[in-house]
This record gives sequence, structure tokens and C-alpha cells, in this order.
Amino acid sequence: MKILVTGASGFVGSHIADRLLAGGHEVRALVRGNSSLQWLQGKPVELVSANMLDLESLRPAVEHVDAIVHVAGVTAAKTKQGFYDGNLLPTRNLLEASRRYNPTLTRFVFCSSQTAVGPSLDGQPVTELTPPHPITTYGKSKRAAEEESERARKDFPVTILRLSAIYGPRDTAILTFFQTVDKRLKPLIGMQDKWVNLAHISDVADAVLLSVEQDAAKNETYFIGSERHHTWREVNDLTSEVLKRRGLTVKLPHALVYTVAGFSEFFSMFRSKPSVLNWEKGRDMVQAHWTCSVEKAKAQLGYKQKISLEDGIKDTTEWYRKNGWM
Repeated sequence: MKILVTGASGFVGSHIADRLLAGGHEVRALVRGNSSLQWLQGKPVELVSANMLDLESLRPAVEHVDAIVHVAGVTAAKTKQGFYDGNLLPTRNLLEASRRYNPTLTRFVFCSSQTAVGPSLDGQPVTELTPPHPITTYGKSKRAAEEESERARKDFPVTILRLSAIYGPRDTAILTFFQTVDKRLKPLIGMQDKWVNLAHISDVADAVLLSVEQDAAKNETYFIGSERHHTWREVNDLTSEVLKRRGLTVKLPHALVYTVAGFSEFFSMFRSKPSVLNWEKGRDMVQAHWTCSVEKAKAQLGYKQKISLEDGIKDTTEWYRKNGWM
């Protein structure tokens, strides 16, 4: 198939493009004029420049493709409206452009987020039947984009993937954590264990490939993450072991997390780029259970976690070191 990937120049999108190419598909990458193309260089990818807030400019991107994988979005914004402008509006425009210029589209895969549903409120992993209760504007904007995608199911098949926390080579978001552990500090938020699903980017790319190719995925929603749930203490200890750094565990009280997040949000108003760490992100970070069930994806798609947490940490740290990031 010929597949359009939005956000293909970024961490998640570039790995998805790689996996689609490896699966024998043609890839068209939608990029912005100022996008860094370092992860796409030297690869047989067709580049199309477009403004996702300009419906007409999307026409060359969506025409003559069999499927679309929509990854592009924002994780940081200076205002609440900024999250909707970066997550909801591009999704709405891309869907409308597909209706107008490619009504025979065979699959639209929207890469959403576990935050669109929210954390577990009772300690049990959330599932596709859990009523959405996003706790941040980011999560609410992703849920709004999901609702747009759900409404489009009357026009063409739409698959929604709710991705858990992701890590792996090329990721800048979790780099600071690895660098901190490398400096012999193991940070933990709060006094009690916090649980999380962590997906290696390779497994996420596999899930996207399955969602494009499998008929069972049509008009379905899936959580994609690790099959096991991990505590951040376990993640810390494994990373410390892989890096061969005996670190000091430092517990950060919730009040301190909120304070630092609040200051970060305030000072970001005076900078050109928004800070990923803001008060709402602080609320995100203090939740006890960011866990989800991937049983539906396993049963219907054949999804399987292939990269264990230990192997994933080894793979990521080796890449960071090889590329001079650590």
C-alpha cells in the first residue's frame, strides 16, 4: 500500500515509517517546512510539505494514498487552546481532507494517547470499556481528536491506537531520565510506588503495521503498551543496572513536583517554546496508576510485546551512547 504518515520526522513517526517500509509499503511523509529530516534522510520516502491547519494544503498529501497514519500532534503548549490547535484541529482537517480528496481511503489510523482516557482510578488497568476521564488539557485534546475520528467511521475505516508511555532510540523526552540515572541519581515521585505501562517504540511500530494490514482493526480502538505493568522503582533499578551505575534513590514529594512544575510553566511564558513540564503535567506525574490492558489488541490484532523492559533499556542506552547523547 501507499501510506501517508504525519509526524514522520519525529521520534514516533520516523520509527513507524521505518516499519512500514520494512513491511513492503510505500511511505509518503507529511512534513512542515521547518521540520528536521535527520531520521528520514537516505530512505525511500516521498516528502510532502503541508500546513495541517490549512485544509486545501493537505490535498497533495492525502490524494492517491491507500491509508493514513496520523501521528503528528503537540505535547506542550503555552495555553489550553494551544493543545486543541495542535491536536484536535489537525485531526479534524486531515479527516475532512480525506473525505474530500480521497473518499476511497482504506484505513485511517489515529495514534492517540492513554491520557485520552486517563489514569486508573481503582488500581485496575483501564480498558477500551473504561469511560474516558482525561485529567489534563493535553488528554482532553487527544480525546476530542478521538471523537472526531470516531465520527469519521461512517466515511471510511478508522482505527484508534491509545499509546502508553513510549521510549526508545531517537527519543528526547525520556533522555533526561537516562542522563539522571547515569549521574547516579534515581528519582522517584512520591513516597509510594507508582505503576506504569512502558512500550518500546519497536512494539508500537509493530502495532501500527498490524492496524494498517489487519481487517479486524477496522473501526476499532486499542490500547498499545507493555503486557506487564512496572513500577518506576523497577524502571530505575533496571536502568541503573544496565548503565552499571549504583545510584542514590531520591524521593520527590508531590508538593515539590507541583512547585517545580508551576515555576516551569510560569517561566516558559517568557520563552519562545512552551515547556513540557507544567502544572497539569505535574498532576499527570503524581498519579499512582498509569496502567492499561492490551488484551484486546492481543486477541484481535495479534499484537505482542516483543521487547522486554530490560532489553528495551539496553537498546535505548546503547543508541544514546553511540550517538553521543549520553
